[in-house]
Amino acid sequence: MNSSERDMGICARAPGGPEVLEWAALETGEPGRGEALIAQRAVGVNFIDTYFRSGLYPWPSSPLIPGSEAAGVVESVGADVAGLAPGDRVAYTMPSGAYRQRRVVPADRLVKIPDAVPFEIAASLMLKGLTAQFLVNSCFPVKAGHTVLVHAAAGGVGLILGQWLKMLGASAIGTVGSAEKAQIAAAHGYAHIVNYRSEDFAARVAEITAGKGCDVVYDSVGNDTWRGSLKCLKRRGMFVSFGQSSGMIAEFKLADLAAGGSLFASRPMLFDYIASRAELQSRAADLFARVAAGEVRAHVGQRFALRDARDAHLALAGRRTIGATVLTT
Repeated sequence: MNSSERDMGICARAPGGPEVLEWAALETGEPGRGEALIAQRAVGVNFIDTYFRSGLYPWPSSPLIPGSEAAGVVESVGADVAGLAPGDRVAYTMPSGAYRQRRVVPADRLVKIPDAVPFEIAASLMLKGLTAQFLVNSCFPVKAGHTVLVHAAAGGVGLILGQWLKMLGASAIGTVGSAEKAQIAAAHGYAHIVNYRSEDFAARVAEITAGKGCDVVYDSVGNDTWRGSLKCLKRRGMFVSFGQSSGMIAEFKLADLAAGGSLFASRPMLFDYIASRAELQSRAADLFARVAAGEVRAHVGQRFALRDARDAHLALAGRRTIGATVLTT
Protein backbone atom coordinates (compact mmCIF):
# COMPACT_ATOMS: atom_id res chain seq x y z
CA MET A 1 0.00 0.00 0.00
CA ASN A 2 1.33 3.42 -0.91
CA SER A 3 1.62 5.69 2.11
CA SER A 4 -0.42 8.38 0.33
CA GLU A 5 -3.46 6.10 0.39
CA ARG A 6 -6.04 6.19 3.12
CA ASP A 7 -5.82 3.62 5.89
CA MET A 8 -8.49 2.53 8.32
CA GLY A 9 -8.66 3.38 11.99
CA ILE A 10 -10.82 4.46 14.90
CA CYS A 11 -11.85 8.06 15.55
CA ALA A 12 -14.35 10.06 17.59
CA ARG A 13 -15.92 13.30 16.37
CA ALA A 14 -17.39 14.34 19.74
CA PRO A 15 -16.74 13.30 23.34
CA GLY A 16 -18.90 10.56 24.79
CA GLY A 17 -19.18 6.88 25.62
CA PRO A 18 -17.85 3.95 23.59
CA GLU A 19 -20.60 4.51 21.03
CA VAL A 20 -18.78 7.59 19.65
CA LEU A 21 -15.92 5.43 18.33
CA GLU A 22 -16.12 5.08 14.53
CA TRP A 23 -14.32 2.81 12.05
CA ALA A 24 -13.22 5.28 9.39
CA ALA A 25 -10.70 5.99 6.63
CA LEU A 26 -7.77 8.13 7.83
CA GLU A 27 -5.08 9.98 5.94
CA THR A 28 -1.63 8.58 6.67
CA GLY A 29 0.82 10.83 4.83
CA GLU A 30 4.55 10.49 4.23
CA PRO A 31 7.19 10.67 6.99
CA GLY A 32 8.84 14.07 7.22
CA ARG A 33 12.13 15.11 8.73
CA GLY A 34 12.80 13.13 11.89
CA GLU A 35 9.78 10.86 11.37
CA ALA A 36 9.06 7.23 10.51
CA LEU A 37 6.06 5.49 8.95
CA ILE A 38 4.94 2.45 10.94
CA ALA A 39 2.76 -0.44 9.80
CA GLN A 40 1.14 -1.26 13.12
CA ARG A 41 0.58 -4.85 14.17
CA ALA A 42 -0.92 -4.41 17.64
CA VAL A 43 -2.30 -1.54 19.72
CA GLY A 44 -2.69 -1.47 23.50
CA VAL A 45 -5.93 -0.37 25.18
CA ASN A 46 -5.71 1.67 28.38
CA PHE A 47 -7.90 3.74 30.68
CA ILE A 48 -6.20 6.91 29.42
CA ASP A 49 -7.86 6.17 26.05
CA THR A 50 -11.25 6.36 27.73
CA TYR A 51 -10.33 9.62 29.48
CA PHE A 52 -9.63 11.23 26.09
CA ARG A 53 -12.70 9.67 24.47
CA SER A 54 -15.03 10.95 27.21
CA GLY A 55 -13.56 14.45 27.12
CA LEU A 56 -12.10 14.19 30.64
CA TYR A 57 -8.74 14.97 29.05
CA PRO A 58 -8.62 17.74 26.42
CA TRP A 59 -8.31 16.53 22.84
CA PRO A 60 -5.03 17.26 21.04
CA SER A 61 -6.98 17.53 17.76
CA SER A 62 -10.41 16.82 16.33
CA PRO A 63 -11.52 14.28 15.33
CA LEU A 64 -9.79 12.32 18.08
CA ILE A 65 -7.84 9.14 17.34
CA PRO A 66 -7.40 7.39 20.71
CA GLY A 67 -4.60 5.02 21.64
CA SER A 68 -1.42 5.47 23.64
CA GLU A 69 0.76 2.47 22.80
CA ALA A 70 1.45 0.30 19.76
CA ALA A 71 4.01 -1.91 18.06
CA GLY A 72 4.75 -2.60 14.43
CA VAL A 73 7.27 -2.50 11.59
CA VAL A 74 9.04 0.50 10.10
CA GLU A 75 7.98 0.96 6.46
CA SER A 76 9.98 4.10 5.64
CA VAL A 77 11.85 6.94 7.32
CA GLY A 78 12.18 10.64 6.63
CA ALA A 79 15.29 12.79 6.44
CA ASP A 80 17.71 12.99 9.39
CA VAL A 81 16.56 9.72 10.95
CA ALA A 82 19.46 7.66 12.26
CA GLY A 83 19.39 4.19 13.76
CA LEU A 84 16.12 3.12 12.14
CA ALA A 85 15.53 1.35 8.85
CA PRO A 86 12.62 -0.28 7.02
CA GLY A 87 11.88 -3.67 8.53
CA ASP A 88 12.85 -2.73 12.09
CA ARG A 89 10.45 -3.97 14.78
CA VAL A 90 9.52 -1.01 17.00
CA ALA A 91 7.11 0.14 19.67
CA TYR A 92 6.10 3.47 21.19
CA THR A 93 3.89 5.18 23.72
CA MET A 94 2.33 8.60 23.12
CA PRO A 95 -0.77 10.18 24.69
CA SER A 96 -3.08 9.47 21.74
CA GLY A 97 -3.30 8.58 18.05
CA ALA A 98 -2.54 4.83 18.00
CA TYR A 99 -5.89 3.30 16.97
CA ARG A 100 -5.04 2.99 13.29
CA GLN A 101 -3.43 0.59 10.82
CA ARG A 102 -0.49 2.78 9.87
CA ARG A 103 0.95 5.92 11.43
CA VAL A 104 3.70 8.50 11.05
CA VAL A 105 5.56 8.81 14.37
CA PRO A 106 8.48 11.00 15.55
CA ALA A 107 11.47 8.69 15.26
CA ASP A 108 12.84 9.72 18.66
CA ARG A 109 9.73 8.23 20.31
CA LEU A 110 10.37 4.76 18.87
CA VAL A 111 12.28 1.98 20.59
CA LYS A 112 13.38 -1.25 18.96
CA ILE A 113 11.90 -4.40 20.42
CA PRO A 114 13.75 -7.72 20.73
CA ASP A 115 12.91 -10.35 18.11
CA ALA A 116 11.77 -12.71 20.85
CA VAL A 117 9.05 -10.29 22.03
CA PRO A 118 5.79 -10.62 20.02
CA PHE A 119 4.10 -7.45 18.77
CA GLU A 120 1.08 -7.98 21.05
CA ILE A 121 3.32 -8.18 24.12
CA ALA A 122 5.36 -5.14 23.09
CA ALA A 123 2.20 -3.12 22.43
CA SER A 124 0.83 -4.06 25.85
CA LEU A 125 4.06 -3.10 27.62
CA MET A 126 4.98 0.34 26.35
CA LEU A 127 2.53 2.33 28.47
CA LYS A 128 1.82 -0.22 31.21
CA GLY A 129 5.32 -1.65 31.52
CA LEU A 130 7.08 1.71 31.46
CA THR A 131 4.55 2.98 34.00
CA ALA A 132 5.45 0.14 36.36
CA GLN A 133 9.15 0.79 35.73
CA PHE A 134 9.07 4.44 36.73
CA LEU A 135 6.64 3.93 39.61
CA VAL A 136 8.90 1.52 41.49
CA ASN A 137 12.25 3.02 40.45
CA SER A 138 11.72 6.78 40.38
CA CYS A 139 8.38 7.92 41.79
CA PHE A 140 8.94 5.91 44.97
CA PRO A 141 12.17 3.87 44.91
CA VAL A 142 11.02 0.53 46.32
CA LYS A 143 13.57 -1.42 48.34
CA ALA A 144 13.68 -4.94 49.76
CA GLY A 145 11.56 -5.13 52.88
CA HIS A 146 9.10 -2.42 51.88
CA THR A 147 5.38 -3.17 52.16
CA VAL A 148 3.42 -1.99 49.13
CA LEU A 149 -0.32 -1.82 48.36
CA VAL A 150 -1.43 -1.93 44.72
CA HIS A 151 -5.03 -1.37 43.70
CA ALA A 152 -6.40 -3.12 40.58
CA ALA A 153 -3.74 -5.78 41.05
CA ALA A 154 -5.14 -7.91 38.21
CA GLY A 155 -5.08 -5.05 35.70
CA GLY A 156 -2.44 -4.44 33.07
CA VAL A 157 -0.17 -2.31 35.26
CA GLY A 158 -1.08 -4.22 38.40
CA LEU A 159 0.14 -7.59 37.12
CA ILE A 160 3.46 -6.09 36.06
CA LEU A 161 3.85 -4.27 39.38
CA GLY A 162 3.28 -7.48 41.33
CA GLN A 163 6.13 -9.22 39.56
CA TRP A 164 8.46 -6.24 39.79
CA LEU A 165 7.81 -5.74 43.49
CA LYS A 166 8.50 -9.40 44.24
CA MET A 167 11.72 -9.19 42.23
CA LEU A 168 12.79 -6.21 44.35
CA GLY A 169 12.11 -8.11 47.57
CA ALA A 170 9.07 -6.07 48.64
CA SER A 171 5.93 -7.52 50.20
CA ALA A 172 3.09 -6.71 47.80
CA ILE A 173 -0.57 -6.52 48.78
CA GLY A 174 -3.04 -6.35 45.90
CA THR A 175 -6.73 -5.47 45.77
CA VAL A 176 -9.04 -7.16 43.25
CA GLY A 177 -12.76 -7.41 42.58
CA SER A 178 -13.33 -11.14 42.04
CA ALA A 179 -12.06 -14.60 42.94
CA GLU A 180 -10.83 -15.11 39.38
CA LYS A 181 -8.80 -11.91 39.52
CA ALA A 182 -7.43 -12.92 42.92
CA GLN A 183 -6.00 -16.12 41.41
CA ILE A 184 -4.37 -14.21 38.56
CA ALA A 185 -2.85 -11.61 40.90
CA ALA A 186 -1.53 -14.31 43.26
CA ALA A 187 0.27 -15.91 40.31
CA HIS A 188 1.99 -12.61 39.51
CA GLY A 189 3.91 -11.92 42.69
CA TYR A 190 1.41 -10.68 45.29
CA ALA A 191 1.98 -12.02 48.78
CA HIS A 192 -1.51 -11.01 49.93
CA ILE A 193 -4.76 -10.49 48.00
CA VAL A 194 -7.75 -8.48 49.24
CA ASN A 195 -11.15 -8.69 47.52
CA TYR A 196 -12.47 -5.16 47.95
CA ARG A 197 -16.03 -6.27 47.11
CA SER A 198 -16.27 -8.52 50.17
CA GLU A 199 -13.67 -7.00 52.51
CA ASP A 200 -12.73 -3.58 53.90
CA PHE A 201 -9.34 -3.27 52.26
CA ALA A 202 -8.02 -0.74 54.79
CA ALA A 203 -8.95 -3.02 57.69
CA ARG A 204 -7.39 -6.03 55.97
CA VAL A 205 -4.16 -4.12 55.30
CA ALA A 206 -4.01 -3.21 58.97
CA GLU A 207 -4.34 -6.91 59.83
CA ILE A 208 -1.75 -8.02 57.29
CA THR A 209 0.79 -5.43 58.44
CA ALA A 210 0.02 -5.86 62.16
CA GLY A 211 -1.03 -2.22 62.27
CA LYS A 212 2.22 -0.90 60.82
CA GLY A 213 0.80 0.13 57.43
CA CYS A 214 2.44 0.37 54.03
CA ASP A 215 5.42 2.33 52.81
CA VAL A 216 3.64 3.23 49.58
CA VAL A 217 0.24 2.78 47.93
CA TYR A 218 -0.05 2.74 44.14
CA ASP A 219 -3.63 3.77 43.37
CA SER A 220 -5.01 3.82 39.82
CA VAL A 221 -8.66 3.63 40.90
CA GLY A 222 -9.07 7.16 42.26
CA ASN A 223 -12.23 8.47 43.85
CA ASP A 224 -13.48 5.15 45.25
CA THR A 225 -10.22 4.26 46.99
CA TRP A 226 -8.15 7.31 47.90
CA ARG A 227 -9.50 7.74 51.43
CA GLY A 228 -8.86 4.11 52.26
CA SER A 229 -5.46 4.31 50.59
CA LEU A 230 -4.38 7.06 52.98
CA LYS A 231 -5.51 4.92 55.94
CA CYS A 232 -3.27 2.10 54.72
CA LEU A 233 -0.06 4.14 54.94
CA LYS A 234 2.44 4.21 57.77
CA ARG A 235 3.67 7.53 59.11
CA ARG A 236 5.46 9.48 56.33
CA GLY A 237 4.26 6.96 53.74
CA MET A 238 3.72 7.81 50.08
CA PHE A 239 0.36 7.90 48.28
CA VAL A 240 0.87 7.59 44.52
CA SER A 241 -2.25 8.33 42.48
CA PHE A 242 -1.58 7.38 38.85
CA GLY A 243 -5.08 6.89 37.47
CA GLN A 244 -8.79 7.36 38.12
CA SER A 245 -10.75 4.42 36.74
CA SER A 246 -13.56 5.18 39.24
CA GLY A 247 -13.48 8.91 38.60
CA MET A 248 -11.27 11.84 39.51
CA ILE A 249 -10.44 12.30 43.19
CA ALA A 250 -12.75 14.80 44.84
CA GLU A 251 -12.52 16.69 48.13
CA PHE A 252 -8.88 15.83 48.76
CA LYS A 253 -7.14 18.37 51.03
CA LEU A 254 -3.51 18.80 51.99
CA ALA A 255 -4.67 18.57 55.60
CA ASP A 256 -5.55 14.92 54.90
CA LEU A 257 -1.82 14.21 54.56
CA ALA A 258 -1.08 15.75 57.94
CA ALA A 259 -3.92 13.86 59.58
CA GLY A 260 -2.61 10.58 58.18
CA GLY A 261 0.84 11.04 59.69
CA SER A 262 2.85 13.55 57.62
CA LEU A 263 2.10 11.61 54.44
CA PHE A 264 3.45 12.38 50.99
CA ALA A 265 1.36 12.36 47.81
CA SER A 266 2.22 12.33 44.12
CA ARG A 267 0.18 12.44 40.91
CA PRO A 268 2.76 11.35 38.32
CA MET A 269 2.39 11.01 34.55
CA LEU A 270 4.55 8.58 32.57
CA PHE A 271 5.26 11.12 29.84
CA ASP A 272 7.07 13.35 32.33
CA TYR A 273 9.38 10.42 33.12
CA ILE A 274 10.23 9.66 29.47
CA ALA A 275 10.33 13.23 28.19
CA SER A 276 13.88 12.95 26.88
CA ARG A 277 15.06 10.41 24.33
CA ALA A 278 17.77 9.24 26.72
CA GLU A 279 15.31 8.57 29.56
CA LEU A 280 12.89 6.76 27.23
CA GLN A 281 15.66 4.49 25.96
CA SER A 282 17.00 3.82 29.45
CA ARG A 283 13.62 2.84 30.89
CA ALA A 284 12.65 0.78 27.83
CA ALA A 285 15.99 -1.04 27.90
CA ASP A 286 15.45 -1.92 31.57
CA LEU A 287 11.90 -3.11 30.88
CA PHE A 288 12.68 -5.28 27.87
CA ALA A 289 15.80 -6.74 29.51
CA ARG A 290 13.62 -7.93 32.40
CA VAL A 291 11.04 -9.31 29.97
CA ALA A 292 13.75 -11.14 28.00
CA ALA A 293 15.16 -12.57 31.24
CA GLY A 294 11.73 -13.83 32.28
CA GLU A 295 11.66 -11.62 35.38
CA VAL A 296 8.57 -9.78 34.12
CA ARG A 297 5.98 -11.29 31.82
CA ALA A 298 3.03 -9.56 30.25
CA HIS A 299 -0.44 -11.06 30.49
CA VAL A 300 -2.64 -10.29 27.50
CA GLY A 301 -6.07 -11.28 28.69
CA GLN A 302 -8.23 -9.88 25.87
CA ARG A 303 -7.78 -9.44 22.13
CA PHE A 304 -10.09 -7.52 19.81
CA ALA A 305 -9.84 -6.57 16.16
CA LEU A 306 -8.94 -2.90 15.74
CA ARG A 307 -12.32 -2.18 14.19
CA ASP A 308 -13.96 -3.55 17.37
CA ALA A 309 -12.34 -0.98 19.69
CA ARG A 310 -15.80 -0.01 20.91
CA ASP A 311 -16.25 -3.50 22.38
CA ALA A 312 -12.84 -3.25 24.06
CA HIS A 313 -13.86 0.02 25.72
CA LEU A 314 -17.13 -1.52 26.92
CA ALA A 315 -15.23 -4.44 28.46
CA LEU A 316 -12.80 -2.07 30.16
CA ALA A 317 -15.58 0.11 31.56
CA GLY A 318 -17.45 -2.96 32.79
CA ARG A 319 -14.40 -4.23 34.74
CA ARG A 320 -14.53 -7.38 32.58
CA THR A 321 -10.84 -7.38 31.69
CA ILE A 322 -7.86 -9.14 33.24
CA GLY A 323 -4.34 -8.04 32.45
CA ALA A 324 -3.74 -6.21 29.19
CA THR A 325 -6.15 -5.67 26.31
CA VAL A 326 -4.84 -5.35 22.75
CA LEU A 327 -6.29 -4.49 19.36
CA THR A 328 -4.90 -6.37 16.37
CA THR A 329 -4.72 -4.82 12.94
